[in-house]
Amino acid sequence: MLDADIKQQLEQYMQLMENDIVIKLSAGSDDVSKQMTELVEEIQSMSSKITVEHTKLERTPSFSVNRPGEDTGIVFAGLPLGHEFTSLVLALLQVSGRAPKVDEKLIERVKKLEGEYHFETYVSLSCHNCPVVVQALNVMAVLNPGVTHTMIEGNAYKDEVESKNILNVPTVFLNGEEWGGGRMELEEILNKLGSTADPSEFENKDPFDVLIVGGGPAGGSAAIYAARKGIRTGIVTDRFGGQILDTSTIENFISVKETQGDTLASHIRDHVERYNVDVMTAQKAKNIAKKDDYVEVELENGAVLKSKTAIITTGARWRNIGVPGEQEYKTKGVAYCPHCDGPLFEGKDVAVIGGGNSGVEAAIDLAGIVNHVTVIEFADELKADAVLQDNLYSLKNVTVIKNAATKEIHGDGTKVTGLTYTDRATNEDKYIDLDGVFVQIGLVPNTEWIDDSIEKTRMGEIIVDKKGATNVPGIFAAGDCTDSAFKQIIISMGSGATAALGAFDYLMRNK
Repeated sequence: MLDADIKQQLEQYMQLMENDIVIKLSAGSDDVSKQMTELVEEIQSMSSKITVEHTKLERTPSFSVNRPGEDTGIVFAGLPLGHEFTSLVLALLQVSGRAPKVDEKLIERVKKLEGEYHFETYVSLSCHNCPVVVQALNVMAVLNPGVTHTMIEGNAYKDEVESKNILNVPTVFLNGEEWGGGRMELEEILNKLGSTADPSEFENKDPFDVLIVGGGPAGGSAAIYAARKGIRTGIVTDRFGGQILDTSTIENFISVKETQGDTLASHIRDHVERYNVDVMTAQKAKNIAKKDDYVEVELENGAVLKSKTAIITTGARWRNIGVPGEQEYKTKGVAYCPHCDGPLFEGKDVAVIGGGNSGVEAAIDLAGIVNHVTVIEFADELKADAVLQDNLYSLKNVTVIKNAATKEIHGDGTKVTGLTYTDRATNEDKYIDLDGVFVQIGLVPNTEWIDDSIEKTRMGEIIVDKKGATNVPGIFAAGDCTDSAFKQIIISMGSGATAALGAFDYLMRNK
């Protein structure tokens, strides 16, 4: 079931198990059950601490990971391979008694949860965001007896996925009702459950020399450059990593031939935490203003952080088309991540809106999964790199429609059924039958929380000078939220370093 390299790695991890565990296996005669049985038996053979019991669980095929004499509530329905293999390994270790690598304050918040929380997460094995949610909920199940969690692999339970109209992963159900979706870290899940951090934890902090607002590549770079100057540095962000967490493959980060977005984000965070940086996650900024000697950043939880200087690095997000049906059918056929949600549209007809690099890459990826892809581009030519266009036009199940304006996304009340576009040459409206629409039309800066005291372009991008300074003394900005000419990871990192050095220079000149 497992190749030699993975098996060797797994055997090494199994040596870290601290106590006995029991895997309860519910298997039938189907192919997935046979594969699951083989996987579980391979795992059992690697450690004397593992016992396997055959039983009947709520779903077949599935298996649970338990302490002897106790059901922990951690269940894998379907094969936890691909991106979910790490989720399986961590579950085995944590149920055996190995402490999860989680901040103690978060552990206490999990333990204090009262009531019954039965989570179910629908995933695809190609989704790089799904394991983040699965692992967070598994940790909660390990720490709190009132929490259970089942990972459900979509391809193994297609009928269930179809019946619940799940067209986006990860999709999380809580106590039988759809509860959330998309990438969520443990702290975000706790916040959503109402277990928020005490604002006093932030109010009592001493003023920073440099406070970075935003945790993407620009923010991480700024934090490292500021901290290396020996000044008091903080970073506050809703999620560390920013937009690159939603990026599957990165091939243009110089000196690294290929990496994954979440891998790069993890490396950036590890680098930041080598220094004395106060990292505050799962917190959104509500306002920023210069008041007397300090820049004050107000958070949505009501706390106010003070700093001598601040660097805004809140990045950008996927731009919406802004047509009828987009919001109504978001996660019900309207999607933004082909890598995560593509497998849910296997054998179906989809459209990709946008003919730039991201749109054409999405179409190429989807063409290997779905029945047919229609690329809709507003301009009269695709904007993607020539090598990508050559690849796209070589695919037999792809149609490219140019000079077309998307007019409306249609649905039956529960899922997408089609799309209307206007032929810009003839002004004629045309309809396409579809099961899904993937939107890939660029970015919009995350700056709507900033008032007019800080100058922005008509597109909402913060205007900065060559040192990353805004028009407000002491406030700097970097990355995709600014008016930089190009939105690229490596450019964002460079601008973050520039802004940090600019802030340090400002501090030296304004003592």
